[in-house]
Amino acid sequence: MRIPLGWMLKFAVPSFIRLLAIDIDGTLLNSQFRISDADLTALRQSHENGIEVVLVTGRRHTFALPIAQQLGFDLWLISSNGAVTRSLSGERFHRDLLPAETCRVLCADMREFRGNTVITFDKECKGALVLERMDGLTGSIQRWLEKNLQFIDFVVPIEDALVTDPVQAMFCGPIARMRRALSSLESSELKDKVTVLRTEYPARDLSIVDVLNRDCSKGHALERWARHRGIPREQVMAIGDNYNDLEMLAFAGVPFIMGNACGELKAKGWPITLTNDQNGVAAAIEQVVGRTPALT
Repeated sequence: MRIPLGWMLKFAVPSFIRLLAIDIDGTLLNSQFRISDADLTALRQSHENGIEVVLVTGRRHTFALPIAQQLGFDLWLISSNGAVTRSLSGERFHRDLLPAETCRVLCADMREFRGNTVITFDKECKGALVLERMDGLTGSIQRWLEKNLQFIDFVVPIEDALVTDPVQAMFCGPIARMRRALSSLESSELKDKVTVLRTEYPARDLSIVDVLNRDCSKGHALERWARHRGIPREQVMAIGDNYNDLEMLAFAGVPFIMGNACGELKAKGWPITLTNDQNGVAAAIEQVVGRTPALT
């Protein structure tokens, strides 16, 4: 499970890591949507050695909870691509919502993609996910829809759901169509008022385009949390696999990109660990945290 150490010539390893930020889908979860025994053991040992583990995900807090609970220890979750930071027990540290008026303009600008649109709200009941229709949300997104069925409400027009500020707007669908959505967002008058993040899964021909409040990202949320904990970025390690992890990896003093990431991301110059089907999280931890003595 060893990784070539040539990257250390470029990335200096600090004397110890105090904060370990892990993405979920495509990173902690393998292609069977499970946490491997090796990855689970590595995270538990890191926790036992006094290193704080935080999961940083594009999932909603509730949808990430079953994964976090498998780790077997208390931790915080940065969810919705940085919009919400909550503990496992539900205590809230920070929330960065998308202004309702901004989202209303967004829906009008992106009318062509109504069948791909989901608006999410920070609540855990029916209406947490709002759709106008779901003709574009089929195929590889079907599993997600089925698991979230109890939270989905249909509102026509979708703007009528914006009685409070949402967490974000999402556009989900085949990669080619979502790239057209990205082009539309780039030409929108809102481009300087929002953050646009994309996640792509080529094997499933699935892309998710998230529109959040300006300066909201995994990286901004991780930086905020590290500052709150009094941890310098040099003592932060992060592992991710997709485009929405870029800001998080750029902030971390010790970043790792998964071996299953696309060539474009691997070319960023960050050290590359093994794939999510080869215990890539454990392999990265072994190279850095595995040699770290327990903190006192």
